[in-house]
Amino acid sequence: MLPAIFFGHGNPMNALLKNEYTDAWKRIGHAMVRPKAILSISAHWFVPETGVTVATAPRTIHDFGGFPRELYQVEYPAPGDPQLARRVQKLLAPVPVQLSQTWGLDHGTWSVLRHLYPDADIPVVQLSIDENQPAAFHYEMGQKLAPLREEGVLIAGSGNLVHNLHAYAWGRHLPDPYDWAVRFEKEARELMLTGDHTRLVQYEALGRDAALSIPTPDHYLPLLYVIGARQQGEPVTFPVEGVDGGSISMLTAQVG
Repeated sequence: MLPAIFFGHGNPMNALLKNEYTDAWKRIGHAMVRPKAILSISAHWFVPETGVTVATAPRTIHDFGGFPRELYQVEYPAPGDPQLARRVQKLLAPVPVQLSQTWGLDHGTWSVLRHLYPDADIPVVQLSIDENQPAAFHYEMGQKLAPLREEGVLIAGSGNLVHNLHAYAWGRHLPDPYDWAVRFEKEARELMLTGDHTRLVQYEALGRDAALSIPTPDHYLPLLYVIGARQQGEPVTFPVEGVDGGSISMLTAQVG
């Protein structure tokens, strides 16, 4: 059974950079059994419905601004997988899932995958995050998608456990992460290790550190899909660690 992995993707420039995070992503790709396909749940497809990409050749989406030209020239020409898209649609029933021909692979997906699988030769399908639904809904979606892991599909969430851009050290040197970011990441890790998914789902009740770490839910919710796909007794490991700019956790959480 393939693992389910939540990636802290961080700055889009990681797509081009060679650093401790991208080196670790590459190692994950080398160590893992090669998946037949990848289902990506990215923070950057956050819309008022559940949708799944069905195009046979999904486009590379450059969904950001103010970055060097070379980043906009990156292409990740992985094929799509319409059969997997329809399998996802079936697994998530009775939730209505729209089949999208127009969305593609946004940077939450390709900035990580181009290090995991640089040849872009594994089919990739993206699943949107319905912004109108509560956290428990997204956790339950992960539970429904869990059978894909036994079918050779890598479930990959992409966001950031701590994601506060207002506190981010844009262009400034910040030697240490904020204390609230460190505390919340530590608490969330402990909850994952003990299997206390209820408190992770009810993150808004975790206090001030959680509120500062998750000012908006988009980058946190992909984690709930991954832990929702966790089977009883499965280990959780953290193959990538670190905090960027003081307020962006680069933690990767792997189930299985």
